Amino acid sequence: MTREQLAKLRERPQARVLVVGGGINGVATFRYLAMQGIDVALIERGDYCQGASGASSHMIHGGIRYLENGEFRLVHESVQERNSLLDIAPHYVKPLQTTIPIFSTFSGILSAPMRFLTHKSGKPTERGAALIKAGLIMYDVFAGVGGRNTPWHNFKAGKAARKDLPALRDDVKYTATYFDASVHNPERLTLDVLHEGLKANTAARASNYVELTGVNGGTAKLRDVLTGESFDFDADVIINATGAWVDMTNKELGRDTKWTGGTKGSHIVLDHPELLAATGGREIFFEHEDGRIVLIYPMLGRVLVGTTDLEHDMREPAVCTDEEVDYFFELVHHVFPGIRVSEEQIVYKFSGVRPLPNHDDTAPGFVSRDYQVKETRLTDKTTMLSLIGGKWTTFRALSENLGGKALEFLGERETASTVGVAIGGGKNFPKNEGELAAWFAAREHLAGRERLRVLLERYGTGADAVLKQLGEDDLLASTTELSAQEIAYMAANEQVGRLIDVFIRRTNLAFRGLVTKDLVVEVAEHLAGPMGWDNSQTQAEIDHSILVLAESHGVTLA
Repeated sequence: MTREQLAKLRERPQARVLVVGGGINGVATFRYLAMQGIDVALIERGDYCQGASGASSHMIHGGIRYLENGEFRLVHESVQERNSLLDIAPHYVKPLQTTIPIFSTFSGILSAPMRFLTHKSGKPTERGAALIKAGLIMYDVFAGVGGRNTPWHNFKAGKAARKDLPALRDDVKYTATYFDASVHNPERLTLDVLHEGLKANTAARASNYVELTGVNGGTAKLRDVLTGESFDFDADVIINATGAWVDMTNKELGRDTKWTGGTKGSHIVLDHPELLAATGGREIFFEHEDGRIVLIYPMLGRVLVGTTDLEHDMREPAVCTDEEVDYFFELVHHVFPGIRVSEEQIVYKFSGVRPLPNHDDTAPGFVSRDYQVKETRLTDKTTMLSLIGGKWTTFRALSENLGGKALEFLGERETASTVGVAIGGGKNFPKNEGELAAWFAAREHLAGRERLRVLLERYGTGADAVLKQLGEDDLLASTTELSAQEIAYMAANEQVGRLIDVFIRRTNLAFRGLVTKDLVVEVAEHLAGPMGWDNSQTQAEIDHSILVLAESHGVTLA
């Protein structure tokens, strides 16, 4: 299907809007415009959700710490969007119980107003119970406006604070527990949003592995990354949704801008049963002594630890360094002093660059996570809209804002809202144990319970479309979570462009440390036919996957 969508772009090389960038914000804007009946196209130079969207902390959250920055509008919008995503994308977005360990009562009360006024970090000061309590009250009030689907926060003190989490440090005086949400499969949620856009409008087209190399008036110069072939594409509006690469993209178009200043955030994934048990099934969220926000939480049977917030040169690849790994180990020890972690327990590393606005002397942690749109006229009839900032949680609201500006330029009006519209496999997703049991029972004649569980987690209720095409469903020798038929389904329906896409973005096998060399070779052999690869290209894809896993994700395959 990757080549099918590319063929549609080349057969009709024009659209009213061309979205550049296949992260969640670009894809969501594509979907919104397609729902309005706009002739819209999207291109992504790599795979969908390959950049910052796939390297996030996997959180869907209001951003309680943004209250201290005075970003009340953003926090209000974020908690409302979090509530919405729990309803419209329940297959991937799940409630996340979050606990903040607190070591003092009044610390931070004097320094917090100064940070609010100056947006400079100064000397890091730990937040005490009083300050955190005030923030959580405001947070819950924002979440309650318009209805809520998460419980109110609660505080515990003394021995009660450590009762649920006995591995915590002995000097924890309080714990504050509240609910946010996590997205376990951000890459697949992005694909679902993309597919919704393609289904909404037959004129809509989208292709990964296509890059923008320049512009001549209103004509964009595009290049097929996999073949090197170039072609022209005309559009009235070009939307630059390339995240932290916005300025570099604009430079390719002959426009020198300095609108972005992204910071690098790295994470590690641990296969660590003791630490997994210590979390008690919840996220541990706190501010470290250096002022950085820290999270430790269970995901897919592993423990995710992050994150850093470092200035980054966009000309260099973002990778998790040894220094960052040491820092993460220190974080775990800081909260759970009796638990040891080591390099051998790391199954995956990832790093991305946040698409923050240019922030000069503002400390990275205090740079706004809100979004803005910059307009650049390319010709009298053509404009470019550049998206600056934005966060995962607000992608739906952001898409209506950014897409609305494109509609305004085109002289069009909104005809359909995305509010409350279920996304992909979130439609009719089982809401409780009873509905889940009924879902399994109705499909037991098609596959075993474990296979059905894997498909439901991977596709949501979209698993029904997959099941119709699996037939015999011959599981691979190197994993029980993929079959030859499912690989063929992915190739035909999910725009797989390269072998590595299967391990990182069509499944979460790499994230969980379940990719072996045998699996890489076996998937390549089954993918070669549908993709039209000869022996030489198949081997090149195997080598490429092994290289990416090693250099970008710290995975050395056995």
